[in-house]
Amino acid sequence: MGAAGSKLEKALGDQFPEGERYFGLENFGNTCYCNSVLQALYFCVPFREQLLEYYANNKNFGDAEENLLTCLADLFTQITSQKKKTGVIAPKRFVQRLKKQNELFRSYMHQDAHEFLNFLLNELVDILEKEAQTAKSDLETSSPSDKAANGPKSVQANGPQKDPLVTWVHKNFQGILTNETRCLRCETVTARDETFFDLSLDIEQNSSITSCLKNFSSTETLNAEDKFFCDKCCSLQEAQKRMKIKKPPHILVIHLKRFKYIEQLGRYKKLSYRVVFPLELKLSNTMEDADSEYSLFAVVVHVGSGPNHGHYVSLVKSHNHWLFFDDENVEMIDESVVQTFFGSAQEYSSNTDHGYILFYESLGNGNKS
Repeated sequence: MGAAGSKLEKALGDQFPEGERYFGLENFGNTCYCNSVLQALYFCVPFREQLLEYYANNKNFGDAEENLLTCLADLFTQITSQKKKTGVIAPKRFVQRLKKQNELFRSYMHQDAHEFLNFLLNELVDILEKEAQTAKSDLETSSPSDKAANGPKSVQANGPQKDPLVTWVHKNFQGILTNETRCLRCETVTARDETFFDLSLDIEQNSSITSCLKNFSSTETLNAEDKFFCDKCCSLQEAQKRMKIKKPPHILVIHLKRFKYIEQLGRYKKLSYRVVFPLELKLSNTMEDADSEYSLFAVVVHVGSGPNHGHYVSLVKSHNHWLFFDDENVEMIDESVVQTFFGSAQEYSSNTDHGYILFYESLGNGNKS
């Protein structure tokens, strides 16, 4: 990427952000699904900073067993510590570890970028939770005198359950949904909370993210065979159900459900629908009265006409510049180019490059992009 790298440096000129690095990632045979997501995560500044801090605090990885978290931290540190401003890095250790960890990604087949993102975030959480648990056990076993002094009072075998550990991955990506069901006979509302790292939205032709979010939170009537068992009425009743965002995340990840199973065809089909995703997004369908405002900083794009083949690239906003990452190649693009990835207004179009995963950062705590 020598020529492309110098072209990028020339394009940014004096505006090249201090300390920033723009590196392409080598493709190891259909690993574009991985590269595109890694670029989006790298330019998720709060996540990157916490990962680099984790690396700095755990430099002696050699003593511990290698895992996806250590490989990712190592890769991000490699990029940030490069002397050159642009170039190409081979995420070899990370990809090898990913394949070792999950057989789904072992083949050279086309993989789904959303499945990979989901797997990665959940895996990072598992590793951090296990590390916290081990550290807690070590602390408890290293201070037996405290236990003796406190006596049996400190033992809470049947005590209250402690809150689940909140890792820095949770702090960045986790939001809370509440599922409300209202019995139409006694009007009792049953609410159930669930956490999410991303929202998967159904899409329609010539729509927008705002309308997709409204549909996601729309009221659905449960009747006929779908009646709801009401605990108060002690019987199946007609009910109304809706999903609301109770607590919006700091980083809002939206996955557009572009792959739909068509029964007549007996296979999945890619929906090339035009779905407008704004650079600034107001999240108004939340439990909180005030709108949550977000700014778009990355888009993972699926290129191709079907779900089982194609290519992934990513668009990233960094220091008010938009960049296009296609494996080893990195180039600067104009902000207006982002609109070309909304999708097609016609069912059949030669343009197959469509926004698939969107990354928004909350403006509540100041956007660093």
